[in-house]
Amino acid sequence: MPGSADVVIIGGGAIGCAVACFLRMRNNAPRVTVIERDPTYALASTPRASGGVRRLFSGPENIQLSNFSIPFYERFAEEMAVDGVPAEISFRKGGYLFIVDGRGTRLLEESAATQRAHGVRIDLLDRAALKHRFPSMFVDDLELAAHSLDDAWVDPHGVQQGFRRKARDLGAEFLPEEAAAIERDGARIRAVRFASGGSMTTRFVVNAAGAWADQVCAMAGMRSPIRPMRRFEHYFECETAIEPLPYVKDLDRLAFRPEGRGYTGGMPDSDEPRGFNFEVDHGYFERVVWPALAHRFPAFERTREKSVMAGLYDQNELDGNAIIGPWPDCPGFLMAAGFSGHGLMHAPGVGRAIAELILDGGYQTIDLARLGWDRVLRNEPYRERGIL
Repeated sequence: MPGSADVVIIGGGAIGCAVACFLRMRNNAPRVTVIERDPTYALASTPRASGGVRRLFSGPENIQLSNFSIPFYERFAEEMAVDGVPAEISFRKGGYLFIVDGRGTRLLEESAATQRAHGVRIDLLDRAALKHRFPSMFVDDLELAAHSLDDAWVDPHGVQQGFRRKARDLGAEFLPEEAAAIERDGARIRAVRFASGGSMTTRFVVNAAGAWADQVCAMAGMRSPIRPMRRFEHYFECETAIEPLPYVKDLDRLAFRPEGRGYTGGMPDSDEPRGFNFEVDHGYFERVVWPALAHRFPAFERTREKSVMAGLYDQNELDGNAIIGPWPDCPGFLMAAGFSGHGLMHAPGVGRAIAELILDGGYQTIDLARLGWDRVLRNEPYRERGIL
């Protein structure tokens, strides 16, 4: 086991592996070690994600991260290839559709103006236009929809494994260890100690531990507003034919997309008790998700849940936005967590951003300062106003 690295990344999911890739792709590449306690990823959040990648945000930083990350995913198979073997992630440009009743029309219109200012190709559809485009949808209680034509979805497991293989090919080390403590000398990082008893000296620690991020923060002597929140990903099939659909989301958090012969998605409960709970509620689909589906698309009256899995959001209780960048009291400790469900879609952009902070001393492409630690210390939320 190597005794030192320039950068230690705690967490080997999509975010951690993307950071490792972008660090190692640089000409002045540092020595990078990724600490992942479970190489099987049995409970990891990335493989349990829905796989959507979209530009439909209200915050300029999130839109810009998507503007970089989505084209990157479109090229992923070639750019992350190893020894000539493409890193397939089943990229599908199926579009996104946000639908709102009277509560969300102003939000959708204002967000669309910001998105268009950043080059997003989007159609705003009134009730009649929405019904014309998606005739199977019940629209009588809707006022407006935003249809982003170039958004997409990917295979989350393929993304995670593709980043991991490429990072290793580029020279990053992966250790099946559990971080137990972070040693500091005042404002400087000194080392990461492992539960096995070993340790590794380093100058930088990147906290990419997702739902476990606050535990890593505590090792450095700090706390965060990031909490684990259980959500279910359901796979279901409909017995009635429906026109091809994009990724559909509404204000009540119903979210689903086509997948193979059926659909995958769910309806996260924002009141879900926080904690590391992976127990599956096998009645949740019938009680919560199916009625919402059948209301919006009557054809889903005849649908069956085929499988379900529980996963965790790294929910930022302050504002639902990621925390990205250095902790002011210890600049060598960098956060890349708290995405609240948006980690997979922004992994490439965040990987590049963390590499810039470490190797260039500041952001060079997208200024993510408003997503940094300062807002947490001031208790001043920077909320994403779009549909979460």
